[in-house]
Amino acid sequence: MPYRKFEEYNIEVTDDIKERYQGIIESVGEDVQRDGLLETPERASKAIQYLTSGYQMDAEKVLKSALFEESYSEMVIIKDIEVYSLCEHHILPFFGKAHVAYIPNGKIVGLSKIPRVVDIFARRLQVQERLTDQIVCTLDKVLQPAGVAVVIEASHMCMMMRGVQKQNSVTTTSGFRGAFENIETRTEFLKLISSSLS
Repeated sequence: MPYRKFEEYNIEVTDDIKERYQGIIESVGEDVQRDGLLETPERASKAIQYLTSGYQMDAEKVLKSALFEESYSEMVIIKDIEVYSLCEHHILPFFGKAHVAYIPNGKIVGLSKIPRVVDIFARRLQVQERLTDQIVCTLDKVLQPAGVAVVIEASHMCMMMRGVQKQNSVTTTSGFRGAFENIETRTEFLKLISSSLS
């Protein structure tokens, strides 16, 4: 049996956004009936719904679904988590990597849940600063750890394709709570995410 990708979308919402994309395409001077553009409004409608699907997800619930009591109390780091989001100012992509750490305080969380939390907040109209803060605050609230740290490094298409057109610029944001406000702990974290173990 051939592979079939299944995605479920609300028909009314999809049709509404599709019509709006048709109008946008026509407004910029293109022929929406041109062969290459016939299916574009519907594809774009589904794409924007997927890229903003984080609004329908609950990050706290995701974390709570995989909490375990554990006495481990050293730093846990997941680095190089891929980030893809949309800048809310121009609805253009920004993308890069997130590095997340926490120090357990009696509870650990399933490792896959942390990248899921990153995705939930990234799949919204965002600014990098808020994205960083939302990840930090949610992990701190649900895990109640001794400390949380998040660093995001991202390139923004709104800077690369338009405006200042700086293709090699990278924006770095960070958030620290609890033990990571201590300079020694923070330095250890920053050193670990900068190093390669291979």
